[in-house]
Amino acid sequence: MKEFNYQKLEKLSITHDLLNMLTKIHEYKGKQELYITTKPEILSKLTDLALIQSTEASNKIEGIATTDGRLKQIVEEKVKPRNRDEEEIAGYRDVLKLIHDSYEYINIVPNDILTLHKNLYNYSAKSYKGKFKIGDNVITEKDADGNERVRFVPAPAYLTPELVDELCRQYNLAVQKSEIDPLLLIPCFILDFLSIHPFSDGNGRMSRLLTLLLLYKSGYLVGKYISIEMLVEKSKQTYYEALQASSVGWLENEQDYTPFVRYLLGIILRTYEEFSERFEVVINRDATPAEMLIEELERSFEPLSRADLEILLPVISRRTIERALIELQLEKKIEKIGQGRATKYQLSSRLKS
Repeated sequence: MKEFNYQKLEKLSITHDLLNMLTKIHEYKGKQELYITTKPEILSKLTDLALIQSTEASNKIEGIATTDGRLKQIVEEKVKPRNRDEEEIAGYRDVLKLIHDSYEYINIVPNDILTLHKNLYNYSAKSYKGKFKIGDNVITEKDADGNERVRFVPAPAYLTPELVDELCRQYNLAVQKSEIDPLLLIPCFILDFLSIHPFSDGNGRMSRLLTLLLLYKSGYLVGKYISIEMLVEKSKQTYYEALQASSVGWLENEQDYTPFVRYLLGIILRTYEEFSERFEVVINRDATPAEMLIEELERSFEPLSRADLEILLPVISRRTIERALIELQLEKKIEKIGQGRATKYQLSSRLKS
């Protein structure tokens, strides 16, 4: 029978790199609390951007998408979803907001997990929403030639309710004992959740929502301000490789949590680094608006719109940003992409090189 004995994590081999990541995350957590106290006016804008990026990225991993304009309107609840993808995007938005606003009141128990899953499909007429799977499922992947293969066989459906109940019980027991760092415990819970694969659909998105929930409940709130899901989406190949490495021998209680723990700690650390960088930019008033825009474009994975830059640089007015964008284009330091509302900006080719 599958066991979730998290007390054994006390014997987990903490390598130098894991210890280094844990130490840095703890340090950043303290700095974040200081930033929140001293610069609360910046947080709401960071939260708005993270909400959009998280909703987009987590759904994008599963092949669910819409246009940038529609996505922003859906997240801001200005339009109703008009197709299946947008229904699922709206559902993710609702659950994400619920976790952001009420994480203290959501318990790590099967009923609350089922409720979150039901809310994920609030705009869909899916018969399986809010219910555990009734048929066995498999996790597959496609190679470059389009050939599909089975990557992992999750727990059978008939065991799912019992396994989820035991998973939650053992996790809560470990939290109560306070003998294991939550940063080690949370990746193990998420790996076990994904290995059970308790739902007919939505397991990946639920795992990322639960990651945020567990982090928030343990005092690690950085995901409210910087999108963890976006960083996962940008490294999804490594994400899948870590999952696969840690899931070998799972049903026989022979899994090695270390690869997935290392991956998720790296994501959390990078999220805190970005949060700190954001505040350093804001606090450093010596830089010119143009220099601050260049810095944001250098840091971004993708082109940014003027609205994105307004959120990222709340200390600069809209008119100042507009002037700086014109100045940087004339100096050929940035390039404009698209037209009208779809206009975005990126570094010019010569600066990238």
